[in-house]
Amino acid sequence: MPSRRSVRLAALRLAALLLAIAAADPAGAGCLEPREIPLTHRNVSPRLESVTRPQPVERGQDRPILDGIGWVVGIPRKIVLWDSRVANHHVSADTERSVEEYLAEHELDHVKVRINQYAPLSDWKRLRENTAVAWPYRYTLGTLSIAREAILPGRIFGRDRYNPYTATVHLYSDVPALAIKQAGHAKDFTRRTYPGTYSLATLLPVVDLWPQAIATGDAIAYAERHDAADLEREEYRILYPAYAASLGGVVGDVAAGAFLPIYAGTVVAGHVVGRWEARRVGVDGATVAQRQADGEPFVTALAGDIARLPTPGATPAADALARDLPTADTGAVTAADVALATQGW
Repeated sequence: MPSRRSVRLAALRLAALLLAIAAADPAGAGCLEPREIPLTHRNVSPRLESVTRPQPVERGQDRPILDGIGWVVGIPRKIVLWDSRVANHHVSADTERSVEEYLAEHELDHVKVRINQYAPLSDWKRLRENTAVAWPYRYTLGTLSIAREAILPGRIFGRDRYNPYTATVHLYSDVPALAIKQAGHAKDFTRRTYPGTYSLATLLPVVDLWPQAIATGDAIAYAERHDAADLEREEYRILYPAYAASLGGVVGDVAAGAFLPIYAGTVVAGHVVGRWEARRVGVDGATVAQRQADGEPFVTALAGDIARLPTPGATPAADALARDLPTADTGAVTAADVALATQGW
């Protein structure tokens, strides 16, 4: 009978391999390479656009006790993404400005941004005005989405998301990378001829990874194009494990009795690959797109490049990387575990 350690390593290997395949396959729906969403077609409701333009961003009133409860409820998400700003219900002006600039640049004037705000009645009005989505979808799935917000308010159970039925971005985290990704979902839905059908399809297991990958790639490409190195590093560190968590959840659901090790292993793999790519930004000039153009898959980044990480003291760049590496990066699994999991790839 295999030991617990061998089971854990096998799950980590499987999870890391799945993430590597999803990230490295340029033709697959799970591709995470930097790729901007082509907005050649706009399916926008003029009525919704007109009611949004006067006040595209709204903030909820300060509710210290309520937001404190929401902060505690968001602890699991903070742990998964390893960032205390996630679901902290205190969105800074910098994060607000980042999403505003993204929406303005892509002329997404119909998209509303609600920052830590509970407004189901206002969202119901937006639902009625959003004629870009066919009414059967709006008054079934759209109504359910608003009912969910009314019963499980984001002020407590907040998770950054985009509602395609009301064309509204809901933000509860002070993380620009997450805000831009949600705005990327808005951009993705805007180009769809049949956004209602698209939203229905993305509710299916596995298929829901498709829009996640599209928005992730767009966010990274956006930072690259603007030469925003800090934002790009943040996106790798946050969005890769976020996508990995979604991937791990899908795979874990179909693997009876192995959900937790597969989910945890995939998240760890997401952090390993994401942080490695983040350290390459602005250090040696390499990007994910360049690595893939050179034929170097992500599986190499996880397996071989880990062994080639520069040691502190070797070069000034190595010292800079060492200072940038959080001490808790490998807390979920030891370095030996990662090495064993990647042997033989």
